[in-house]
Amino acid sequence: MKTNMEDIDRLIKDALTEEEAKFYDGLDEQNLFQMLGGLFKGKNSWLALIMNVMNALVFGLLIYCIIQTFDVENTNDLILWVGGVLVCFSTISMLKIYMWMQMHRNALMREIKRLELLISAQAQKK
Repeated sequence: MKTNMEDIDRLIKDALTEEEAKFYDGLDEQNLFQMLGGLFKGKNSWLALIMNVMNALVFGLLIYCIIQTFDVENTNDLILWVGGVLVCFSTISMLKIYMWMQMHRNALMREIKRLELLISAQAQKK
């Protein structure tokens, strides 16, 4: 399968102009750290920054709730602090899932752009 993809990539680059080929090279598959960096580029970079700050704050609150859970003597207070731990875990999980969905969306957009280039290259050949 890999040689087939390399053949397709070579055919696309042959059909594209130099400027389009440079753009196509930027659409290569990214590793995890490049995908994470891609969250902080574009129109919604401010949202990613705010979500990471919120994630850090909720993590700090989670640590505080865990510490308080071990210091409590009353059962009702213990239930409240454990509830706080669960809320913090679920909040962190939701924020992480949203970030992963954004990474997936960016990867999908790159693939759609690659397909658009492939279609335009085929249309230019005819």
